[in-house]
Amino acid sequence: MSQPSTVTLKTKLAILSVGLLSFVGILVETSMNVTFPTLIKTMGVSLDTVQWLTTGYLLLTTIVMSTTAYVLKRFNPKPLFLFAALICLLGGILCWLAPNFPVLLTGRLLQAVATGISIPLMFQLIFTYVPRNQLGTYTGLASVIVSLAPALGPTYGGVLTSIWSWRAIFVGIVPLLALLAILGAFNISGKALGVGDKKFDYLGAILLAITFTSLLFTFNNAGTHGWLSVNFGLWCLWSIVMIGAMVTYAIKGRRQLIDYSILKLPILRLRLFNYFGLQFINIGLSFVLPLFAQTVLGASAMTAGLMMLPGAIVGAITGPIAGRIYDKQGPTTLLTFSAIMASAALLLFWLTTDYFTVIIMAVIYALLRVGFNTGFGTAISDGSTRVPLPQKSDQNSMFSMMQQYAGSIGTSIMSAVIAGYEIHHPTVTGTIMGSKLDFLLLFVLAIAILISVLHVKRLEAGQN
Repeated sequence: MSQPSTVTLKTKLAILSVGLLSFVGILVETSMNVTFPTLIKTMGVSLDTVQWLTTGYLLLTTIVMSTTAYVLKRFNPKPLFLFAALICLLGGILCWLAPNFPVLLTGRLLQAVATGISIPLMFQLIFTYVPRNQLGTYTGLASVIVSLAPALGPTYGGVLTSIWSWRAIFVGIVPLLALLAILGAFNISGKALGVGDKKFDYLGAILLAITFTSLLFTFNNAGTHGWLSVNFGLWCLWSIVMIGAMVTYAIKGRRQLIDYSILKLPILRLRLFNYFGLQFINIGLSFVLPLFAQTVLGASAMTAGLMMLPGAIVGAITGPIAGRIYDKQGPTTLLTFSAIMASAALLLFWLTTDYFTVIIMAVIYALLRVGFNTGFGTAISDGSTRVPLPQKSDQNSMFSMMQQYAGSIGTSIMSAVIAGYEIHHPTVTGTIMGSKLDFLLLFVLAIAILISVLHVKRLEAGQN
């Protein structure tokens, strides 16, 4: 299949319907972050437990995404979309009416399945039906959908929680999901590429799920029992064993959940790290900042949510602009600027933690969003150009999977660092100390991203 020279209205509406379904799923994810203090009190659960509304959601989304390299080739786009829309609607209703935490978590996990399908499907439509000379623009818009929702979520959740209830978060999305299902049903078309005689890799999926889950439980135990505890040490050993088993299977297994051979491309590996690292930072901050504002500064859920709004708006403006620049100039300048801006913002977070006000946090976060949205869509756009069309679903699945897991492991680590300090200090003191260390860790990650970008520049210079 060759890529078309133009983008039809039907294709635009198809991408819009899948993109908005993805937006809703991710929006609710970070909307729940600002409700954590409320849910801890009303449902009688701890921070380590309630954070599974985010961590568990992202984990299951990651696992579902790991299967989409096969699923997108096996099933046509329209039935996949309708299944995702209906299961997201069912999960939203279940969360809306949830009488306790287990039911609420179940509803969120149903929505995780929907998001795990919709995000790769959105990028698959773009990579298949958008010409290369417009790829940056459309991928930039898609990255806004994926990245704006986490930034806008705390505002949406904070306002509704303050003026009504956390349940209003789910009431608001139900009619939208019904409309999206109708829009997609009339505009999404196309046929799956087919899988030939290839069978689904059940063992690979199980190994991946166990490995990713083990890593999350490892850091969860650090937050519950301490970083020097026996529990944390044992979980570390178990996670190392599972990582070894998964890597061995990926190399030697006859079936493959994803075509891991694309990771032999060094530039693709570095772009994947860039994409993963930026999302780790993005979702990690979406957890830490509202928690700090409410726990330390005494801000309401509404204030904590509105604090994130300027950054969300700045990011929404930056993403499409970066996409157009990519189409004209390529990725290097954009990704370098992205890493520098992210590093500078995180350094400011770390240096000014003791002097935080809601306004200071909002301003620095807006600077961070400029850096994030400059590089996020650019990394996946450039990654998609490194593989031929038959492997684009594998590249798409891998990037989408790791992007979601970045949020899951990011939330888990950020939470574990703060919870670890709260074991030995009062809640407010522990939150301040833990947040400061979180900012430092994220700053180091941003520097590593910058190094990876510069390394790609050297690799490309050596090829010319």
